[in-house]
Amino acid sequence: MHTDFRYWLPFLTEDVPAALTTPESVARFELKQALPRIAPDMSVTLCRDDSMGEGFRVCRQGNTITITGGEVGLLYGAYRVMMALYAGEKLPADHAQQPKYALRMIDNWDNADGDIERGYSGRSLMFEGGRFDYDPIRLRGLARLMASVGLNVLCINNVNVRNPAHRLIEDWLPQLAEVAAIFRPFGVRLMVSIDYAQPMRHGIDTADPLNERVQAWWNEQCRVVYAAIPDLAGFLVKADSEHRPGPFTYGRNHAEGANMLARALKPFGGNLVWRCFVYNCQQDWRDQVTDRPMAAYQHYVYLDGQFEDNVILQVKNGPFDFQVREPVSPTLLAMPETNLAIEWQLAQEYTGHQIDIYAMMGMWQEVMADLGADKVMAMAAVSNLGRDECIFGHPFAAVNFFGYGLLSWDPDNAAAGDVARLWAKLTYRLDAKDEDTLVGILLESRGAYEKYTAPLGVCWMVVPHEHYGPSPDGYEYQAWGTYHRASRDAVGIDRTAKGTGYAEQYPAELRDRYSSLETCPDELLLWFQRQRYDYVMRDGRTLIQRIYDDHFEGYEWVEAAEKKLTALPLPEADKAIVMERMTRQKKNAREWRDVINSFFYRFSGAEDEKGRPLYL
Repeated sequence: MHTDFRYWLPFLTEDVPAALTTPESVARFELKQALPRIAPDMSVTLCRDDSMGEGFRVCRQGNTITITGGEVGLLYGAYRVMMALYAGEKLPADHAQQPKYALRMIDNWDNADGDIERGYSGRSLMFEGGRFDYDPIRLRGLARLMASVGLNVLCINNVNVRNPAHRLIEDWLPQLAEVAAIFRPFGVRLMVSIDYAQPMRHGIDTADPLNERVQAWWNEQCRVVYAAIPDLAGFLVKADSEHRPGPFTYGRNHAEGANMLARALKPFGGNLVWRCFVYNCQQDWRDQVTDRPMAAYQHYVYLDGQFEDNVILQVKNGPFDFQVREPVSPTLLAMPETNLAIEWQLAQEYTGHQIDIYAMMGMWQEVMADLGADKVMAMAAVSNLGRDECIFGHPFAAVNFFGYGLLSWDPDNAAAGDVARLWAKLTYRLDAKDEDTLVGILLESRGAYEKYTAPLGVCWMVVPHEHYGPSPDGYEYQAWGTYHRASRDAVGIDRTAKGTGYAEQYPAELRDRYSSLETCPDELLLWFQRQRYDYVMRDGRTLIQRIYDDHFEGYEWVEAAEKKLTALPLPEADKAIVMERMTRQKKNAREWRDVINSFFYRFSGAEDEKGRPLYL
């Protein structure tokens, strides 16, 4: 059996047999093996009610539990009951659950050669050497993990579709159907990233969405695809972004581009998920007018209400690109007549590469507080999965996958502390003191990482392309944008109405909050404001002293966390990975501290009030 199941399902000791082909049969199998271990005096009865769909109801009378639900709902209910019993939670006498969002998606960025773009857990679980290459037992294990937290869609390939991945919806369809069959018993449907210009591989000289030959090609290809996989969730598209093909080439807007594909998918019940990560990636750094985070709003908001009803615009949680700290994307707040999905990144591209500990739940809470759960109808997250023995790379990165599932199911009941506590109880059998230590490290990790990296909402101080480690001017003079404009006197970008006007894209409440020095959160100060180093912040410190203090404190947190983790009685395999990566995290934090502090010291000339070392 693979060790993947040690994460939050340690009470399951056997792989799910391939012979089980329905969610109900999987639910019965899982309960049969788990109950004798976690609640031997308890009996569980499953009652099928297809009218409940993915929802379920749990009723308890004494030592008897009844789970009622649709076929997939029975499986979700079974996992929730097993986890509650194992964690020592008291089950209510009668409670029901329905998922908030119909599509709860994981987006893999796997390439057919086995590489994973922004993958930090090893090579692809799906591909190697330009072909499908997978362990079906491990894929069933992944499906089990997804179902246990209510995730129901897996997009298996990179949004940057590279040859030969376009073959997934052509001659690789039989193999794709075999993979779909592995995930189907767990209520997980596949999705595929497609190349927008794919008809041009078949003798059509254009990909213009209004061209009848292009439309006919996609209509026929969708018919072929759905004949092989009738429950395919649909297609994911990245168009007109970072050199990807799209409708802009032909003078068409993104509603015209998306609707053509959506109409081809509609007869088969498929969705067209269209990423809104579109901006000018050839910006001249001398350009003081163009402000990259304004791009998605400018490209999409005027099209509100013009998309087919099976189009879902997938918008990143922030307007940049999964940075350490960003405000909520204004695009998510400005399209009430369009289906929207919010996109998170479990892969820690800019947040530590699954080396540095970074629990994301607090970030999600903050974004959802500004967004509101009803502004979107789906959730998506870029995966943190890979072929390493630890499927999440770092054992603690599992809490992000686990928490994302709970958030997607019910964002109103996914508080960071509750998620971290439940994950710790399920994954490790620790005494109360050690459990508190672990939960504390997880909950503090995001704030600590933010302190020792880019300060107060400044983005993109990372090493270009790799995105791990400090390089304060790494992107400042490249074509991807301009981000901090540090000088000898000041740092930050004025994004109020007096500056680039970015803040004007928000509804009045957020616009006013971000535009005023009195109400702009400290963590976003330099995102929205340009300030002198001697600017006195609300706590009485100067801006430059706050930058110094944060970076020294962030490193000190890492040193303290290392000592705490050394004393924790974690399983041997996990302990080895955790401590090896903690060594790398400490080196990374020290480098960030000294490089960023020295960068600002050289500009400002201001000494640290506490006499700590700075470097010229």
